[in-house]
Amino acid sequence: MSEFQLYFILGKDHILDYANGYDHILFIVALCAMYLMSDWKKLLILITAFTIGHSVTLALSTFEVVSVKAELIEFLIPLTIFITAISNIFRREENQSTFSLQMNYGYALFFGLIHGLGFSNYLKSILGRDESIITQLLAFNIGLEFGQIIIVAIFLAAAFIIVDLFSRSRRDWKLILSSAIAGIALVLMKDKIFW
Repeated sequence: MSEFQLYFILGKDHILDYANGYDHILFIVALCAMYLMSDWKKLLILITAFTIGHSVTLALSTFEVVSVKAELIEFLIPLTIFITAISNIFRREENQSTFSLQMNYGYALFFGLIHGLGFSNYLKSILGRDESIITQLLAFNIGLEFGQIIIVAIFLAAAFIIVDLFSRSRRDWKLILSSAIAGIALVLMKDKIFW
């Protein structure tokens, strides 16, 4: 197995590890909550914006250009999940203008910056003192993106079954899902209070 394949698998497995990566999975699902199967292109752009954001801070943190206390990041990650879920609850589907979509991409990019700092501790522990880490960073980020696309595909399939096949209201699906995620995020925030 090549080094690229190894770090690709590590990235993919890290995002799909529901026991340890559940907070990142919750965030991806919160991002998805507003979308259905017909919106897959918009959702793919949204997830890619998130990946770009976390790739930037993952690289900066790994190269030790940026350093943020782990306790702060561990609190901010559930905060981003909570903000995303709450914004879903108050956003109307009919208000999905071009500006609104661009704002979604901006939020995903910005929140990705925070999540990248969370990924960095994991990646730094794997890399050790390796000086040449560009290939590993690239492979790890592509693996993360691939894992996120798997989560999105599962989510879109579930949304299709519930909303399209069982004729449930898109609004109810979004509200129930976002409310549950917001509640979980509140518990995570409480558990991660660092002050």
